[in-house]
Amino acid sequence: MSGKVLGAIFAIVAVLLNRDHLHTLFYKPHPLASVAVISYPDLLSNTSSSSSSTDALIFSSMSQFGFFYVTNVLDFSAEEELEYLKMFFALGDEVKMRLAVSKHDPRNRNVYRGYGPVVEGTGTQYKEMFNIGPHEYEGTGGDNSVNSTESEGDRAKLKRISKEGNVWPQTGDETFDRKFKALFKKGLQTRQTIARATIRSIGRSLGHPELIDRFTESEFSTLGLRRYPVRKTVQEAMNSAVDNVTLSELEHEDSTVTILTTFNYTGLQVLYDGKYWDAPPSGNGFIINIGTLIEDIADRSILAVRHRVKQMDFIRHSIPYFHNPSFDADISKSISGRQTKAGSENYSIFGEWMRQYLPRVEPGILQDKIAD
Repeated sequence: MSGKVLGAIFAIVAVLLNRDHLHTLFYKPHPLASVAVISYPDLLSNTSSSSSSTDALIFSSMSQFGFFYVTNVLDFSAEEELEYLKMFFALGDEVKMRLAVSKHDPRNRNVYRGYGPVVEGTGTQYKEMFNIGPHEYEGTGGDNSVNSTESEGDRAKLKRISKEGNVWPQTGDETFDRKFKALFKKGLQTRQTIARATIRSIGRSLGHPELIDRFTESEFSTLGLRRYPVRKTVQEAMNSAVDNVTLSELEHEDSTVTILTTFNYTGLQVLYDGKYWDAPPSGNGFIINIGTLIEDIADRSILAVRHRVKQMDFIRHSIPYFHNPSFDADISKSISGRQTKAGSENYSIFGEWMRQYLPRVEPGILQDKIAD
């Protein structure tokens, strides 16, 4: 072998052994590394140049991955929310059960907004929850339900429940009670703002800015405080059919628009390219995704990401906010006028669709008698 050939070989080896070149040649970035991260001020910007570039990033991420992140949220502290969330779930059962939905305590009149304890033996869900809505009715003496009549039909009953007022803890500690209520009312409003800005962005990208009109009221929208205890026993129903991983939330897609806070907890996984990947935690921001109903209304131009939560060996907390279309919003047609899956199943408005959806996804919350 000639000296020139040997020299060439050594030169190639030297290049390959250079750390930077090895990084370039062999390092594969995480598949989710390209998920968009949007600054809160940019998401809310009304300037055409800023909104168009932000819209492009959101639409690209929602089309490829089905979600994106929002950071730099003004006047928001995930750390403070987590602190008060933990304080709430640490309250005694007697205090929490005074807020329980009527499914768990028939003496209470609240049906959807309120407390839900861990239900043992269900297999598919293992979590403690507290649901908060956008409606407040002052001076009701604790009865926050909208006026009802004995003769009202199922649709009227469900619409009343969609506007059900909140119940709040009364612990005897006025400072905690006042701060808890103020903090999570504000947190819900922040997430509402993000959800509406996301819908407007998607509508602009699709050339259908009127998409936001389907969310004028959003009565059923809910902020959910969640606590996932460590399971004492593992049931077969909680093992993934995909890869046999034990889960605390089974694989699923959401239905509408979700603004999720996972704090710094791991466990959330999303499906991408046929495999489940760990999603980076939201930190002091939010994870934004849409569900199958919105995917269909948007003519499937954006993706409802399939996701799950692994069973962890520590107590985990999260706060999802579900932003829903108005009760009377037309869901039978997509933005292009195509009949949606809901439309093919004879659901014309969102409220009708929720009558069959809620008992299926929240068996521990909604009264069974609401469903047909």
